[in-house]
Formats: sequence, structure tokens, C-alpha cells
Amino acid sequence: MKISENWLREWANPELNTDQLVSQLTMAGLEVDSVESAAPEFTNVVVAEVVSCEQHPDADRLNLCQVNDGGDRSVQVICGASNVRAGLKIAFAQVGAELPGFTIKKARLRGVESFGMICSEKELELSDDSSGIMELPDDAPVGTSVADYLQLNDTLIEIDLTPNRGDCLSVAGVAREVFANNDINAAPVESIDVAPAIDDVFPVELQNKAACPRYIGRVIKGINVNAETPLWMKEKLRRCGLRSISPVVDVTNFVMMELGQPMHGFDLDKLNGGIRVRNATAGEKISLLDGSEVECRDDTLVIADHQVPVAIAGIMGGQDSSVDDNTQNIFLESAFFSPSLIAGKARNYGLHTDSSHRFERGVDAHLQMQAIQRASGLLLDIVGGQPGPVIEQTSAENLPVNPEILLRHKRIERLLGITVSVQQVESILIKLEMAVTTTEDGWLVTAPSYRFDINIEADLIEEIGRIIGYNNIAGTKESAHVSMASFSEKEIPENQLRDALVSHGYYEAITYSFVSPELQAILHPEQATLSLANPISSDMSEMRTRLLPGLIQAVQHNLNRQQPRIRLFETGLCFIPQGDELIQRSHIAAVITGLSETESWVGSKQSVDFYDIKGHLQNLMKLANEQSFEFKKSSNTILHPGQSADVYFKGELIGFVGALHPAVLKSLDIDQSLFVFEVETEGLTQSALAEFTELSKFPSIRRDLALIVDEDIPVQQLINSVNEIKSEIIQDVFVFDVYTGKEVIINRKSIALGLILQGFSRTLTDKDVDKAVSHVLQILEKEHNAVLR
Repeated sequence: MKISENWLREWANPELNTDQLVSQLTMAGLEVDSVESAAPEFTNVVVAEVVSCEQHPDADRLNLCQVNDGGDRSVQVICGASNVRAGLKIAFAQVGAELPGFTIKKARLRGVESFGMICSEKELELSDDSSGIMELPDDAPVGTSVADYLQLNDTLIEIDLTPNRGDCLSVAGVAREVFANNDINAAPVESIDVAPAIDDVFPVELQNKAACPRYIGRVIKGINVNAETPLWMKEKLRRCGLRSISPVVDVTNFVMMELGQPMHGFDLDKLNGGIRVRNATAGEKISLLDGSEVECRDDTLVIADHQVPVAIAGIMGGQDSSVDDNTQNIFLESAFFSPSLIAGKARNYGLHTDSSHRFERGVDAHLQMQAIQRASGLLLDIVGGQPGPVIEQTSAENLPVNPEILLRHKRIERLLGITVSVQQVESILIKLEMAVTTTEDGWLVTAPSYRFDINIEADLIEEIGRIIGYNNIAGTKESAHVSMASFSEKEIPENQLRDALVSHGYYEAITYSFVSPELQAILHPEQATLSLANPISSDMSEMRTRLLPGLIQAVQHNLNRQQPRIRLFETGLCFIPQGDELIQRSHIAAVITGLSETESWVGSKQSVDFYDIKGHLQNLMKLANEQSFEFKKSSNTILHPGQSADVYFKGELIGFVGALHPAVLKSLDIDQSLFVFEVETEGLTQSALAEFTELSKFPSIRRDLALIVDEDIPVQQLINSVNEIKSEIIQDVFVFDVYTGKEVIINRKSIALGLILQGFSRTLTDKDVDKAVSHVLQILEKEHNAVLR
């Protein structure tokens, strides 16, 4: 938020220079992002009056003007602006004036001399408006410096507020902080109640009282359509980053910046029947002030008349009911909308407005009456008219109520680490406009209605620390009690898993925990998700249930920048709703694509495949207890059916590995194969305790078996059957060949297994080996219908 220092000092003017004031605001938690001058430096630019204006004798689009700049005689100036005219007060740059980027010199245009320049706002860098010269009020004193007249010796302070400090999104809010940090009295701009001059009212009905517990309106009739916003108001709005639009809009914007209450003005003659604050009907459309048309959802609060929606509540007004150059009767709106029900709605429609920014963070629920009276007074001064009585609809039971909080004196000392006297605590709380009642242990404190961020004792202690000044809290040296943390040798740290993947050429990625709903649906279909109430953007509105969406976005980003060889992994939490609970599990995921080796004149041109990614995952399993893991054929719809497997740990499914399905790749707009794995981290961090195993002194013997089995039998089942045989001499079994072809019966395949046999007490004989091999064949034939080829 950007505010004018001069405007702030109208409310609170401590004996501090600009640098001290900025430093104080930052230390109080209102971080100042930037400080800049309200206008660039220029010299010899004065208020002047156009005495006469005639057409240039040799140019149709130029005017020959005589200008009174307060000197002894008028000055001849040539001007091409369409709005120059006799009697107009102007900003006049005299010969020798230094303007931003250039110097004014005597010139000759089409044979006629010109002694100076009539300036536009853009030439003085006061705004981007170059449509005509700058027009000053009729009472502007001729000869006065424009910088002095407009009070341009001002500083613009841009404050970066945290979301909980919505109470400071106004000059009044920042001024309250200045009051609290300095021993000065408040000097707010007076707001006088405007008495009604007519009896006209416009009925208001609250149909959703929870979302809008207070709505205040007022009819003002007979405003002057030719009135203009005064220059002082235009300047204050400009310095806050708002452009002047029309008197009604400018007044509502001014009150918002001054008090923090967003307001809206409707053209009364364009409204039908009355105001209804209700939820939209799904599919209702409304044309907004920015020219866009949106289709409302049924969870969106709208301001409607008796026929159609005329505004999206707390976000933006509608074009069809807006104030224009012909408006004579207006209806002013000043309302309170519940932050929890407004939050995120603007982003759902791709909008972000000054109004939504404030309502999402919270507006004082008791500010609406003051705001509408302040706006009424300003409008009557500027555009005239006759005000009707104030119309108020309030649902008291739905208005927020700040809790009464017990603040203990001992707790203050414990959390801040310093001694704060009772008198100092009470003084600070009173400065912060809190209601304080003394108790035996401390105080019962109720925060003012605009401090909706104070709910617990720690919040109050934080406020005390802020006002004392964190830089005034002396540091202390604490005695350290060193203790060695114990750890289990059965646990493998995640860093060891990360190091293993890095050794295979992977890079670690860190992505957001919230992802696009569309990407989530592609990569984890039919899985319920947790939607954010107030997302950063619409494409980051759901909590991830897998790590893959973030990794896939990183892959897309790299592929779009001509990086075809990618190896990325990530570890992190995934969030899975189960009923009313949210299950959080730690996952590890990886993705590879491109060549298996970095391209070089001696390197392989082979692309990565399923066995590369599976091998990397198996290396992680070897760090743990590899025997506890098992691969089974996968039916995961996002994976290629012939290049995928589910991963089991001690009989429970913990993840998957494989190639992404071609249909998934097409929907992701990726035109090369992508291999992924994602498993729960818990199983990979559980290792068996190392035990000593005696090495045999006798030679080992290998026997190879070529078996014919049904095509649908996984090789792992054969290996598991052999491993389950309780034999002292069978030390290992592995597969070294798989064959399907014309020499094998249809629906059958040939599997070649290698058996390693070794004794620990003697050298094995052929009889020992044959007996063991025969037993293996019997088991495989019985359990899997396997026969020797």
C-alpha cells in the first residue's frame, strides 16, 4: 500500500523526520518497501493564466496564447493542446525551466516565437495523462510555484503489510500505529453526521446474513453532473496510486484510503425495486466495471436489485448500474462482508481489486456508519444534492466479536525475556485502544473492533514487544545444555536416500505443496483432494496427493527450454483426505527422460527405459531391507500397462514405478517417454540391523534351469517359491533369461533361473546338488505348473 507522508501527518505528526518515521514503521511490523518523492524535481514552473488564445497564423492545430505568469507583462506562448482557452489557470514552464529530462528554451514555431511551455501532467511526470494541458482551479494564485501550490514536497511511503494487518490498509490505520509508538494525541479528520434533507429511501434485504451481517446505504438525489473532483483530492488519490475517474468514484476511493472502508456508488435510476444481498444463482452473468463478463457460481455473494445482480460483493461493481456522466441520483453502499466467505472469491474469477484486498484481510465491522457519513459530507461539498436518511440492515448475532483475553504479567516476562512494569503494560494497551480490566494475575483485555488479528494471550504480548521495540530488547547469553541425541541404527536418514539419487545424476527439486486441480486430476485420478480456501492462484488451489504434479511441471519447464535429458527427484509431504481427517505421508518421487548418458562422442545414444528407473529405485531399497520389498504387475491407469509395477513393502502397497501412459503424455503435451517412480518414504528408511554371517570355505556350484511356465506368471513368484525352500545349501536364485517365441507353446514362456548352491561343512557332491535341484523342480511344478524345457 502506498500513502502520502503529508496526508499521514495530517492525522499523526510526530517530531520525526522522514527517515526516522520510516524506520519506526518498519520496526513496528509495517515494513516499508520503498520511499520516493511525490514528484520529480523541476524549477521555474509557476501558476499562470491564459489571457488570450488565438489560432496560429500558419498552423491549424497550434494556438497563439498570451500568458500572465505574474510578471510585468504577458508572455507569448505557442500551444497545441485542444483544451487551452482564455481564462484557464495553467502550469507554465518559463524560459530556463528545468523539467524532467529537458530544459525549456526560447523557440520559433512556424515563424512565431514562443517563450516557455504550457505543461501537461505527463511533462511534469505527475501522471501518464497527455491528452491535454494541466488545468488548475480558478482560485490558484498566479505566479506561485506549482510545486508549492500542489505541495509536491512530499514523500510516498510504500508499506508491505502482512495479511493479518488489514487494519493498516488506510491512512487512519497507519496513523494509529504512529500514535501508539509516539507520545502524541490523535488528530483525525472530523466526520460530521449529515442530516437527511429528503425522506427518500431504498429498501435493503439481507438474504445471507452470515456473509453480510451489516449493510448501510443512502440515497442522494440531484447531484451536479458537471462538477469535478477538487485538485486536492485528485492529488491525494494520485499519490496513493489511484487515478481520478469521477467525483462519486473518487470520493468512495478517498474514503477507502482514508478510513479503510471500501464503498460503492450505484446509479439509483438504474436499480429496480431494492437491494438484496444474496448468493448468486449458478450461471447468473454480470458485466463488471472493468469490461469483463463473468458467470457466477452459487457460492458467490452478490449485491442484486429485484431483477439481476448489480455487483459482486466486496469485489467489483457492475457496469449496468454504474455512475456515469448523466447520473443525477445515487445510492451509496457501505457494508461489512465476512472475510472467511469472501476470501479467494476474487481469484476464482481472475480478479484482484483494492476492495477485495481489504475485505479478504478484514475490515472493521463497526466502521460502515462513519464511512458513509464521511462520504456523504464530501459528496455534498463537491457535487451537491439532497441526502436521504441512512438505511441500515444489521444481523448482530453474525457480527464478529473480539474475545476477552487474560494477559498474565509473568507470561509477558517469560516470552519477551525482559521485565515490563505494570504501568508500562497498561500504558501500551491503552495506546493501542484496548479495553483493559485489572485482575489479580494481570489484566482482562479486549482488542478494538479493527484488530481482528488479536485472539490469544501471545498476540497481546507480541503487541507489547512491538511497541517497546524489538531493537530495544537486550540480548542475553543463555547457558547451553549439550546432550547427544540418540538414533537407531535401523533408521536410514532421508539425506542418505537423496545422496544415492544424486550419485545417479539426479537433481533435487523443491516444488509447491499446492498444485493445479487439472494436473492433479491427470496424475492422480479419482483421488479426493483438499481445496484451499484462499489459494495463491486458481492453478495452485489444491493440496498435492502425490509429488508427481510438481515434478511434471518442472519437466515441462525444462523441455520447453530445450533440455531433453532430465533427472529430477523430490521428497516431501503429501496430503490425503480421509473422512474428516487429513492424512500426511512423506513420499519420495523421481522422473527421468532423455538419453541414459550425457551426450558425447564416446557415450551411448541409448534412451532411458523402465529398467533404468527401476534399478535406481532398487538401489534405494538396498540401503534398507531389500527382502521386504516386492514388485507386482500394476493396473495404475497413469502408467504404461507393459512397463509398470506396483511396489509393496511387507505386503502393503506403498507406490509405483514405470513409464507414463501415452495418453497421459499427450494430455501433458510431452512428446517423449517419461519414466517415474513414487513411493512412501517410511519403508525406505527402515533397515535391518547388520548381523555377522559366516563365509563358507568350500566352493559354490551353479545350476541353470530353463523352465516353461504360463505367460501370466510373474518371475518374482518363481524366485519367491525358491527362497521359501528351507535348504542350507541353496544360497541364491536369480533370473538371467526370458524367452517367448515359436519354439514355446502359445500362452507359455521360458524362464532361465540360476541357482547358487554351497555348503558350509563340506564340499557338495553331485548327489547333493541333484537332490536340491530336484526338490526345487518339484516345488515349482506343484505351485506354478513349471516344467523343464
